[in-house]
Amino acid sequence: MLWVYAPHGNYLERQPVENGAALPDSAVWIDLVGPSQGEDKLVEKFLGIAVPTREEMQEIEVSSRLYVENGARYMTATLMCQSETDTPRTTPVTFVLAGTRLVTVRYDDPKPFSLITNKLGRFCASNITGSAVFMDLLDAVIDRSADILERIGADVDQLSHDIFEPPRSARKQRGRGAYNAVLRTIGRTGDLTSKVRESLVSVGRLLLFLANEAEGMRWAKDTRAQLQSMQRDIHSLSDHASYITNKITFLLDALLGVVSLEQNDIIKLFSVMAVVLMPPTLIASIYGMNFGFMPELHWQLGYPLALMLMVLAGALPYVYFKWKRWL
Repeated sequence: MLWVYAPHGNYLERQPVENGAALPDSAVWIDLVGPSQGEDKLVEKFLGIAVPTREEMQEIEVSSRLYVENGARYMTATLMCQSETDTPRTTPVTFVLAGTRLVTVRYDDPKPFSLITNKLGRFCASNITGSAVFMDLLDAVIDRSADILERIGADVDQLSHDIFEPPRSARKQRGRGAYNAVLRTIGRTGDLTSKVRESLVSVGRLLLFLANEAEGMRWAKDTRAQLQSMQRDIHSLSDHASYITNKITFLLDALLGVVSLEQNDIIKLFSVMAVVLMPPTLIASIYGMNFGFMPELHWQLGYPLALMLMVLAGALPYVYFKWKRWL
């Protein structure tokens, strides 16, 4: 899909371009969402630049993600998608600054794009340019990463309380299912943190490249100051992501330690019970229950009663272990 954003008074008007229609000259932002080959060719003809393919966007080399070609700056960053779901993922997004216009190429829908679309659709400067839209998008990406890290931090704090200070009722009922749930939560949180960290590293490289190119693009002093502020934000968020990663690793080790301690307590109980039952077993082994007077031998219900006792002797420990959540 090909979307074009052009100033209309004090807001950006969003217009779809279909069936090879001509792009308006007033367009400052051209957004390619899962573009077809025809849409790529249309933008290339309009701006005189090459639009990278999906395979080229997925390259991990810095030289393939950040470069200058025909006067246009190509910058590919890895952004977060679906961070609120159980299956968060990252997606490459390419930003191309060609003169006063911005071209974005993406195959997913990161949330910062919808946020900036709604924001600029309500109000923007009448003389807005593609570089200004680009800075707003980067600012939204950084804010979004900060929000995700803040949510992860709250989840990690809750995990810490669940492991070290569980409620008394939960402590009594905690078993293998509860530990599995905590372990899965730790895994999901760690995976999300690693994806956010990957995105921050990618955006940090983009900002460094952009800072080196700012002189050639003759950006205003306040824009360069905003760029430096973004670099500081990325650095602090990366440090915070590293801290969260270390804490998640600590919680994983702590959970395994707690499980090991509880297993040791269970094994200790079994050992004590074995020692308690050893003397009666020894006496029964010596005498073999071979006594001249055993009234149970003459009971008509003695044999069924013995079978019932055998079943109860096996079933009661099983029920007790299940009640204690040891099984």
